[in-house]
Amino acid sequence: MGFMIKLPSHFSQYFLSLNLIIMKGLSKQATDIARSLILIPGLALILYACNSSSGNTGQPMPPPQLPVISVSAAPATTHQDFPASLEGKVNVEIRPQVEGYLEKIYVDEGAYVTAGQLLFKIDPRVYNQQLYNAKSNLLATQANMEKAKVELDRLTPLVENNVISEGQVKTAKANYESAKAAVEQSRALMGNAQINLDYSTIKAPVTGYIGRIPFKIGSLVGKGEDNPLTILSQVNEIYAYFSMSEPDFIAFKNRYEGTTLEEKLKHAPPVELVLSDDSLYTQKGKIELVEGQFDKTVGAINFRASFPNPSRILRTGNTGKIRLPEMHASVLIVPQEATFEIQDKIFVYAIADSNKVVTKPITVSGRTANYYYVSGGLNKGEKIVLSSQSTLLMGGLKDGMPITPQMVSTDSLLKAKPL
Repeated sequence: MGFMIKLPSHFSQYFLSLNLIIMKGLSKQATDIARSLILIPGLALILYACNSSSGNTGQPMPPPQLPVISVSAAPATTHQDFPASLEGKVNVEIRPQVEGYLEKIYVDEGAYVTAGQLLFKIDPRVYNQQLYNAKSNLLATQANMEKAKVELDRLTPLVENNVISEGQVKTAKANYESAKAAVEQSRALMGNAQINLDYSTIKAPVTGYIGRIPFKIGSLVGKGEDNPLTILSQVNEIYAYFSMSEPDFIAFKNRYEGTTLEEKLKHAPPVELVLSDDSLYTQKGKIELVEGQFDKTVGAINFRASFPNPSRILRTGNTGKIRLPEMHASVLIVPQEATFEIQDKIFVYAIADSNKVVTKPITVSGRTANYYYVSGGLNKGEKIVLSSQSTLLMGGLKDGMPITPQMVSTDSLLKAKPL
């Protein structure tokens, strides 16, 4: 059984022109080649005609069937994250108190040391000589004092017997007092020399970890150096420093009970520390203090939280984020799979009248692994498209596009993907 395909008039004109060209002057071989070339566009035109005749049914495509949920509320805990820098509870700059060449380094960078342990030694020869000179000077002044004492003791009975005048005794007594003062001065100089000699040996003032050591053996060091010999950090407890903007600080104060800031800090819940790899530190901390004033240049105020560090995993210089929890009796929850992002803003497809979709931006106040906590943009009971199946549609969903909702139970969704 045959069939007929009616081509458009301009297609018929095209075939007629080709045949006339072929019949007019081509050889037989060229004619055969030309006729074969006609088959290629011819087949394309026939397919076009078939598609046009079969696709033009006049019936519109039905609305796509998409899963839809009703926005619900539930008790939840949201979090605010604030960038933080970590420091040991005690950070001591180890600086030389005397000048000299670094003779010995007893520790290596990163070593754990105890209070009183030897760290560095500066060449002590100069300070040994100063101590010897001070001791010699002390012995000389002590001898002069003894000589003055003998002279005073010799003259005292003579004045009592009126053998000599009283003025001679007074002179002898003044000489003795002067010699005595010289002894005390020499003793002080010897004490200073001993201190300088002791400063040539540097010991750890606290227990902790040695930081970077920028100097090597043979380096000339002294009080005027910009860099310390090293920094010794005690990290059994870690301080995390972070800051809040003025609006966040006001919200923080209004969140907790108490008339003073100190009382409010006592009622604040424990905080968490998110490390730089986004893992959560095992120990929880406590906000201890707030600075007395705002930094005018950045409009923020600094906080300090304290964390125990029994395993000494955290070190001075680490960074992270302080996570401050906030309890909510009821908050809207939206599955993350029902959202999409455009230019750092989060949107959902809400269902309007006549089951038409409309794009709505939402305000996210927190998140879990599968859900967003929403504080604005949606109302409880409002229906939204659940999944991103809309991206599979030709051109995606557009505002005003009708769909056929397939309702999904929120309870079943929460059971499959818990908060």
